[in-house]
Amino acid sequence: MIQKKYIFIAACLLALTSCHKGRDYFPKNIETEQIELVRFDKALMNVQCDNVQGTKDDIHVLYDKYPVFMPLWVEDILGIPSADTAYLTEALPAFLNDTLYGFKETNKREQEVFADVSDIEAELSRAFARICWLWPEMEVPTLYLFISGFNAPIYFGEELIGIGADMYLGSNYEYYNRVVYDYQKRTMRKECIPVDVVSAFLFRTIPYTSTKSRLLDQMIYRGKVMYLTAQLFDKLPGFEVMGWSKEQWDWCVKNEEAIWHLVMDKRDLFKTESLVLTGYLNDGPFTSEVSQDAPGRLGIWLGWRIVESYMAHNEAVTLQELMAEGDAQMILEESYYRP
Repeated sequence: MIQKKYIFIAACLLALTSCHKGRDYFPKNIETEQIELVRFDKALMNVQCDNVQGTKDDIHVLYDKYPVFMPLWVEDILGIPSADTAYLTEALPAFLNDTLYGFKETNKREQEVFADVSDIEAELSRAFARICWLWPEMEVPTLYLFISGFNAPIYFGEELIGIGADMYLGSNYEYYNRVVYDYQKRTMRKECIPVDVVSAFLFRTIPYTSTKSRLLDQMIYRGKVMYLTAQLFDKLPGFEVMGWSKEQWDWCVKNEEAIWHLVMDKRDLFKTESLVLTGYLNDGPFTSEVSQDAPGRLGIWLGWRIVESYMAHNEAVTLQELMAEGDAQMILEESYYRP
């Protein structure tokens, strides 16, 4: 438990702003190609569920219209072999109209919340335009909005990303009490989708290049991705990029020096044990290695802060060079990170 708290004017100022303000990596006018979400969720809601023949016909329409995504959705979300259309004819109406788990009410709510997705499309278009400006060879995935039955907020297929819209209906949505912990609800909001999609894409696309698996290396890798994500969404405050509340962010900033001293005193940076790594990096109600007051994934936040300091002290380093750099020890040393 952290007892002593270090409060400085600079820390208070940092708490009021996002941690990624500073260098401007992108030209003001980047040509964008408008991203449009494929509304697989709407197509599912149009399935006739009151007669068998209508269901059969609509299932065939779905396979014809979505030849890539429909088989994946059937197999990975419903758990049914995509070729078994006879069983699917029975299972799909049951899935869409289920009342035991609240799917019927949830699907209705999803259609209301996502009646307009232009705000999500605009944010994603801006972020992916910046990614493609950094890496022109990067292929933008096709983005599908779908209904997951509370199974998956983000789903990856080859050259596609699915967004489980029913996992973003608002932190106070009543049915979430049955399927997730309270600490997970904070990011189950529509406005969290762009950061979730882009950060997941970056983690999947940008390789882990370190030859070591110490906590330090894992922290720096994740910190680099968070730093890049923050640049792509430079209008968002740091706590939103991190998926925390402002209070959690402020606590970390206020206690940053004490946190760092604790981590160094325990020599956790150089440990490779899975319990240590998951304790610092995985989501949870708190980071027990530091304090029950510390939010989960504190190690990622520390990695982000180190990378931010590194980039501030090395202005010649580009984002592309940062993401390709696999020497976490060098980044730490040349960050001159001294909270």
